[in-house]
This record gives sequence, structure tokens and C-alpha cells, in this order.
Amino acid sequence: VVEAVCAVEVGHFRQGQLVERDAIMSDHSLVPALSVSASALDAQSHRMRIIAANIANAQTTRDANGNVYRRRDVVFASELDRNIGSRRRDASGLRGVRVARTVEDNSPLQRIHRPGHPDADAEGYVTMPNVNPMEEMVDLMVANRSYEANVAAMKTTRAMAQKALEIGR
Repeated sequence: VVEAVCAVEVGHFRQGQLVERDAIMSDHSLVPALSVSASALDAQSHRMRIIAANIANAQTTRDANGNVYRRRDVVFASELDRNIGSRRRDASGLRGVRVARTVEDNSPLQRIHRPGHPDADAEGYVTMPNVNPMEEMVDLMVANRSYEANVAAMKTTRAMAQKALEIGR
């Protein structure tokens, strides 16, 4: 058992108290912050996969079922700690974020005139997906920045825990 002179509780130090290493990694420490960041990484990763599928299918006029591809989007939901107040009086109750569901965008499909296209109707119009690749790229950049921010938060949290353990040496 490693002992440290300091415990970390939601960014505050209690100097001069001798605590075990496990106390530094308890629910009152940095683990909730890591958990929130990890859940956000998972959610943003799922979002990036959906965006990539949208971009890949931007010109798909017929899927396996014969339907035009519809843009998909991810709906996030926050996860709250069910034990608010029972263990941590100062806690916000936030445990992280999760993907609630993936929904289809019901905006109108595009119709373009391409008389020679195999999926063209009698008038020569083809119904195209409601995917705008430029908007998808912007969404992808936003998701990527959020992912990077959560990686940075995890690295900072880890560095704080390491510094707290070094104080006891």
C-alpha cells in the first residue's frame, strides 16, 4: 500500500493528512472526472462513425431495401448519478454522457435531373440523399475537437493524480 501526504477531492488538496493510495482513487477523487471524459470519448467516437457513414452514403440513391439513404444523427443524453446526496454532498450528479439513440433526418430529399441515371424516374429526376457533405465535414470537425478536448482532460486528470502521489514521497 502506497501512502501519500495528500488526497485529491474534486480539485482540492487536504495537506498534512496521511491517506492510502486507494483514497486518492475513490469516488471523492479524480475517478468521476475520468469516467465523464471516457463516456464523452465513447459518445463522440460513435458520432464520428455516424458522420463517416453519412459522408460515404452522400450519393447512395438506393440501399439494400431499395430506399434512398437518409442522413443520420446522434442524440446524446446525460447520465446522472442515482446516488446523489448519499455519498457525495458536493457532487453535481453528472456521471457522463451516452448515446441515447441514432435518428434519421426527416428533412426533404433532394431531386436532381439526371435522365441517364438507373434510378431516374420517368421525368429523368433522381431522388438523392439529404446529406450535405460540407455540413458533415463541419460536424466531423466539431466532434473531433470535442474528442481531443476530452483526451486532454483525461491527461490533465492523470497528471493531477500523479502529482498528488508524488507529494507523499
